[in-house]
Amino acid sequence: MREQDLLDKLSKIERLYAGAATPGEKEAAADAILRIKRRLGETAKVERPIEYKFTLADGWSKKLFTALLRRYELRPYRYARQRRTTVMVRVPRSFVDETLWPEFLELSKVLQTYLDEVTERVISSAIHENEGEEEVIAGEYLG
Repeated sequence: MREQDLLDKLSKIERLYAGAATPGEKEAAADAILRIKRRLGETAKVERPIEYKFTLADGWSKKLFTALLRRYELRPYRYARQRRTTVMVRVPRSFVDETLWPEFLELSKVLQTYLDEVTERVISSAIHENEGEEEVIAGEYLG
């Protein structure tokens, strides 16, 4: 996958969660972000934001998730002594369930696929072609 293909896929996911209805709307990424922000603002008026704790698998996921939060003008934070992969945020439950978390999962899946492809290509070119998983042998680990 080329980087431009990745960017196109990420934009399509964003438009999907913005609820773009017409072809003209689908071309306007800025309108999509504004639509989601507006929906979040309307939801926050009728549904009280609650504190969420998200524990993400790795640094890449955390960077993606915090960027998504900031795009929607939400403030990610963590408390002292929480792990670096923990992200706290105050947000209405319905926004998390209907938009934020599903969008993050889709974006994360696309980004992870891209990063895996790039990693495999770089390792194969610079070090040695990877021929699959390591061998599993019978016996007991005596470590």
